[in-house]
Parts: sequence; C-alpha cells; structure tokens
Amino acid sequence: MDEKDQSIGYYSPGLAGIPVTKSAISSVDGKVGHLEYRGINIEQLAEQSTFEETSFLLLYGRLPSQQELMEAHEKLRHHRRIKFRIRDMMKCFPESAHPMDSLQTTVAAMGMFYPLPHGQLTAEQIRSVCLNLMSKLPTLVAAHSRMRKGDDPIPPRDDLSHAANFLYMLNGDEPTPLMERIMDVALIVHAEHTLNASTFSTIVTASTLADPYTCISAAIGSLSGPLHGGANEDVLRMLDEIGDVNRAESYLNEKLAKKEKIAGLGHRIYKTKDPRAVLLQKLYVQLTQEMGEDPTYEIASRIEELSRSTLGAKGICPNVDFYSGIVYRKLGIPTDLFTPIFAMARVSGWLAHWKEQLGSSRIYRPTQIYVGDKGLTYIPMKER
Repeated sequence: MDEKDQSIGYYSPGLAGIPVTKSAISSVDGKVGHLEYRGINIEQLAEQSTFEETSFLLLYGRLPSQQELMEAHEKLRHHRRIKFRIRDMMKCFPESAHPMDSLQTTVAAMGMFYPLPHGQLTAEQIRSVCLNLMSKLPTLVAAHSRMRKGDDPIPPRDDLSHAANFLYMLNGDEPTPLMERIMDVALIVHAEHTLNASTFSTIVTASTLADPYTCISAAIGSLSGPLHGGANEDVLRMLDEIGDVNRAESYLNEKLAKKEKIAGLGHRIYKTKDPRAVLLQKLYVQLTQEMGEDPTYEIASRIEELSRSTLGAKGICPNVDFYSGIVYRKLGIPTDLFTPIFAMARVSGWLAHWKEQLGSSRIYRPTQIYVGDKGLTYIPMKER
C-alpha cells in the first residue's frame, strides 16, 4: 500500500501508477487487452506491416512512404556488418558468457567505435545511430551464438529481410517464407510496450545526455534481470517439467495450493489475455502446419484452459512470454537467445523513447523517504 510522508507526498513502490513522463509512442489498455503503436493497433501491424516499417513508425511517428521504406531497408542492410575489432573482443569472452552479457558489453563498446559529439545531435546523427543499433544487434546476437561454440560468425546477407537475415546468420540456412514471416511478427509485437523497466532505464540514462549506445546498454542491462526479460525461458522450463499434458492439471493445482506463480501467466498492466500472446499463439499454429506438432504447445494450451476459472477470473492471464518461447524453439532458436531477441526487437522502441527524451532538458532526480537513523555520534575505533 502507498504510504504518505507529509513533506514529499505519496510513496508508491516501484513507482506503480506514478506518471513520470509524457509520450506519444505507444499506449496500453490493460482492461481490454489493447496495444497501439503511434495510434495503430498491434493486430493491424502484425498482419499488414513489417518490422522495418513498424520501426520507422515508432521512430518517426508516422508510416513511411514507399520510397522512404525502400531507403530504410537499404540503409538497415548496409549497416549490418560489425567491425573486426568488436569481433576480436567477442572472441575473448568466456564460453560460458550469457548472450545478454555479451550483447550489453558489445553495445556499450560500440560507443567507442562510433563516437558522437556531446550536446545537441543533428537529425542525420540521430538517424545514423538508430540505423546502426537496429541493424547491428541481430549480427551481434548471432555472432556470439556461433563464436561461443567455436564456429565463425556467418556474414549478413544484403538480399534478406531483417528477420530472415537473423535466422540465416544463426545457422547458415535460409528460412522458409513462413519462418521469416513468423520471426518478423515476433519482432513487431516485442518492439515497444510503454514505460517498462528497460525503457525507463533508457530515458533516465538519456536524461543525463549520455550517448545512445550507453542508453541502450543500460536498457539491455535492465532487460537481463529475471523479473523483466527471460520469462519465456521460465515458461519452457515449466512446460518441460510438466512433460505430459495429463500432468497439467495436477501441476497447476499443486502450484495454486502453494500460492506459487505460474510462469507466463499475469502481467503488471494486462488484466485479460495479452494481445501479443494471442498473435503469437496464432503464429505457432501456422508454424505447425509446416513443421509439425509439438507436445509442448498442447501442455501450454491445457494450462491456459485450466487456469481460466481460477487465475483468469482474477485477471491473471497469459502474457506475451507464455507462447513466445514455444514459437522460438520451434524455429530452432536456443533458449538463452530468447531475451537477446527481445532486445533486438525492443531496440526500436528504446530508441524512439531516447529520441523523445532528447526534447526534454530535465534530468531525472526522484526523491526518497529516508527510514534510517539520524543524529548518531561517531564512535572512535578504539571504543567500538
């Protein structure tokens, strides 16, 4: 519950319900399960747009013309390659390094290779850094995934889309059109989601006028925490632990009896099924038509069905992570790459918020409620 201090007002743990900025980038209605990017419903973008076009929308506040989209495609593909010194640095990472740690480190290091002047940036500098980060993150994720196994990175291909090129760089196989489309939609639905922890990290860091590589590195660091990113990994571990659809009911009942959380169910904002979960579930069904059924999905569907009358009645419903991990694993993606893929998608939203923050000159400096001692006397060492 909120507490009140007469000198500073209300205290809300985690800033719950406290507006800290104004934004025109995205909006969420958690009661009805509605998500919009720049006023356009996520379902429309998932069905009709591409990640490249959606990123343009997020960054510039409007849909691009055909010529603008073609130029954006060309520039994104042109920026995909990474400098050999960054690859050399990655070769020195321990094989046990988590992909998120590798990604945060390399993004921070990029700031040294692409330095920007302090102070106000030009429109061209802003455009260039956005293209650089969006295009290179998939290359960094795929390169580390291969290098940690002793394999050389696969160079990006300029003839492939953002989604298809990433899948190609992972294993050298060009994805089918359906696999490409499903990866593309997965990137779209993860691209932006208002002021979550990693986005807040972005704008707090940006408010100090730190360079954008530092801002995105800070966001990746926030996303790496188990309470933010990585929930889809927990879902897969849960489903694998259940192992058989006939065990789903007893597993759920046991968890409910112990009042333990069910991975992938519940969201801080949504009190109904996450619209992104609906879209990802549809994608998985399409994918099975090409690649065959997976018993993991059957278990997940059963858990969702059984939880409707209990958790669902309390507004605890499947979130985006409930089905995303199943989709990624069906695409042959290693489990520990799920959160880096989240970052690959969310970087366009982070950058949109970074750009928006540039219009404000006010540094974030929240206050606190001090609950420690006061007026104590220093005790010399010999008297302690």
